[in-house]
Amino acid sequence: MKPLSLLIEILIILGVTIKTIEAEKHHERRKERNVTTQVSVNQTQQFLSHILERRKLSDVISKRENFLDKKKNHHKIRIKGIQNKDFLKRSKNHLKTHAKKNFTDEGDQLFKMGTKILQQSKSQKQKAEAYLLFAKAADMGNLKAMEKMADALLFGNFGTQNITAAIQLYESLAKEGSYKAQNALGFLSSYGIGMEYDQAKALIYYTFGSAGGSMMSQMILGYRYLSGINVLQNCEVALIHYKKVADYIADKLEKSEGIPVEKVRLTERPENLSSNSEILDWDIYQYYKFLAERGDVQTQVSLGQLHLIGRKGLDQDYYKALYYFLKAAKAGSANAMAFIGKMYLEGNAAAPQNNTTAFKYFSMAANKGNAIGLHGLGLLYFYGKGVPVNYSEALKYFQKAAEKGWPNAQFQLGFMYYSGSGVWKDYKLAFKYFYLASQSGQPLAIYYLAEMYATGTGVLRSCRTAVELYKGVCELGHWAEKFLTAYFAYKDGDIDSSLIQYALLAEMGYEVAQSNSAFILESKKAKILEKEKMYPMALLLWNRAAVQGNAFARVKIGDYHYYGYGTKKDYQTAATHYSIAADKYHSAQAMFNLAYMYEHGLGIAKDIHLARRLYDMAAQTSPDAHIPVFFALMKLETVHMLQDILLFNFTMRWKWMKLDNILGPYWDLFVIGLIVAVLIFLLRNRRE
Repeated sequence: MKPLSLLIEILIILGVTIKTIEAEKHHERRKERNVTTQVSVNQTQQFLSHILERRKLSDVISKRENFLDKKKNHHKIRIKGIQNKDFLKRSKNHLKTHAKKNFTDEGDQLFKMGTKILQQSKSQKQKAEAYLLFAKAADMGNLKAMEKMADALLFGNFGTQNITAAIQLYESLAKEGSYKAQNALGFLSSYGIGMEYDQAKALIYYTFGSAGGSMMSQMILGYRYLSGINVLQNCEVALIHYKKVADYIADKLEKSEGIPVEKVRLTERPENLSSNSEILDWDIYQYYKFLAERGDVQTQVSLGQLHLIGRKGLDQDYYKALYYFLKAAKAGSANAMAFIGKMYLEGNAAAPQNNTTAFKYFSMAANKGNAIGLHGLGLLYFYGKGVPVNYSEALKYFQKAAEKGWPNAQFQLGFMYYSGSGVWKDYKLAFKYFYLASQSGQPLAIYYLAEMYATGTGVLRSCRTAVELYKGVCELGHWAEKFLTAYFAYKDGDIDSSLIQYALLAEMGYEVAQSNSAFILESKKAKILEKEKMYPMALLLWNRAAVQGNAFARVKIGDYHYYGYGTKKDYQTAATHYSIAADKYHSAQAMFNLAYMYEHGLGIAKDIHLARRLYDMAAQTSPDAHIPVFFALMKLETVHMLQDILLFNFTMRWKWMKLDNILGPYWDLFVIGLIVAVLIFLLRNRRE
C-alpha cells in the first residue's frame, strides 16, 4: 500500500471518530433528563439493542485499526513530515481519551442516580425511571449499568424478560472481566437456559467468577464441593469457599442486623398462596393498622418491628416504625421504648443517631426489666457511646438480658469471653453462649460457632459442622431478597421470571428454592425450558432438596420413580425413597404409598400384614390420612376376604378367573366404588 493512501485512511478514521463523538455529545445535550417521565419497555429495549450494536461496531473499528497498524509495521513505512503524522496520532489519542473520560464520568453519574432512585422506589413508575437511567449509562459504556440491564433482562425486573438479549450482554461483559457476567453465564449453562446444558463449562464460569470476587460464585462452588455436584466431594475446599462468603456477610452484620427474608414454600399452599403466614396479606395489614390506630399496644409494637426491618413483605419504613413505637411507648410499652432506643443508637432517616436519646429510652425500658433495654445499656457501656467504656457494667447488663433469654445479649456475652474483652478468655463459656444464641437464629453467634469448629478453638474440630454453620450465615446475604421477588412474580403469574430467580437461589444451595424450582418445573407452566427437560431437571432439584432434609422432596423422588417421570419406572427405588421418608421423617404420605406397594407386591415382597400396619401408622401420623386409609383398609379387607372365600370353596372352579382380566388393571378402584355404594345404601336404609 502506498504511504499516501495509508495516511488518507488514517485521516478518514480520525474524522469519523471525532464526528461520532461530537454527534453523540450533541445528541445527549439535547435529551431531557427529567427522570419523572413515564418510560416504556420498548424505549429501554431500543437502548439495549443500540448498546449491543455499538459494541459490535467498536470491535470492528478496533480490528480495522489493528490491521492497519500491523501493515504499517510490516512494510516499515517512512514518510516525510513524520512529526506531522505523530502529531495527528497524538491528537487522535487525546480526543479519544478526553471523550472517553467525559463519557465515563457522565455514565457513572447516571448510574448513581439510577441506583438511588431504585433504592427509594415504591412504584413501578419509579423503577422504570431508574432503569432508563441505567440504560443511558450503559449506552455510555458504564459496566455496572450494563450488568444491571443484563440482570433486568434475565430476571424480568423491568418489562419483558429477554434471556437471549441478556446472554448477549453477559457474554460481552464477560470478555471485559465482569465477574457478575461470569456467574450468570455459569448459572445459565448449568440449567441449559438459553444456552447449551454444560456442567463443565458452568464450573469454569463459576471458577472465573469466584476468582474475580463474585460472592455468589464462591457460594455456588462451596455448595458443589460440599455435595459433590460435578466435582469430587471435598469438605475442606467447601470450607474455604463458604468462609470467604461468611466473612463478607459477618462484616455486614456487625454494622447492622440485616434483613431476614421470608422463604415461602410453594409446595405448602399452592391453592391459596396469599394465605401463607410468611407474607402479610394486604387486607390483614389494613386490619392491623386499624387495631393500632384504635390503641392496641401489642399491634403497634408488632407493626413497628415489621416496618423497622421490612418483614412479611412490607417495605422498610423508619418513619412508620418510629410512629408506632412512640404511640406504644406513650401507652407504657417497655418493648417500644427499647426499640426507640435502638433506632436512635443505630441512626436512620427518622431517628438521627443520638447516644443521649438512646440512653434515655434504654434506661426507661431497663427499669421495667425489659431484656432489649438491658442489652441496649450493655452496648452503650461496651462501646462507650455517650458514656465511658465500662466492661463491668456492660457485662452486668448483658448477663441480666441473657438470663431473660435475649439472644443478642447471649451473643455479646459469648463475644466477650471469646475475645477477652473485660474478662479472661474462656472458650468454653464463649461456646456456651454462642450456642444458646444460635438456637434462636442469632447470625453472628452462628458465625463464631463456625469459626470455633473450623479452627478447633475450644471444641473438637469438625469441617462438616463448620461448613453447615457457615452455609447458614451465607444464606443471609442480600441475594436472599430474590425469595420475595420470585414469590410475587409467581403470584402475579410471571412463571418464567419466578423460576429463573428460584433456580439461581437453588444453585446457591437454598433448599427452599430447590423445592420451589422443582415444583414450578413439575407444573410445566414455564416456557424457558423444553418440556422434555422439565421432569429430569425437577427430579434433580427434588434430589438436592431431599439430601438437605426435605421430607416432601423425598416422597416426590419416590413418586417420580414409581410413575417414571423424568426417569425409568423403578418400583424398588421408589419403595426405598418412601421407606426413608417414612422411617426418618415420619411422613404419612410415604407410609400410605409404601403400604400400597406392600399390598400389591410392587418392587417389594407382598405382605398384607405389613400393609395394614403402615396404613394404620399413616392414619395415626396425620389426621388428613384418616379417610384415605379407611377406604384403603376397607378395600384390602374386602378383597382379602373374597380371596379367602374363593380359595376355600371354589379353588378349582374359579382357578381361571383373574380380576385383572375381567375388570381391568383398575379393579381395585371399582371395588372401592362398590363399597362406598353399599355403605350409602345401608346408611339411607338406617335413616328410614
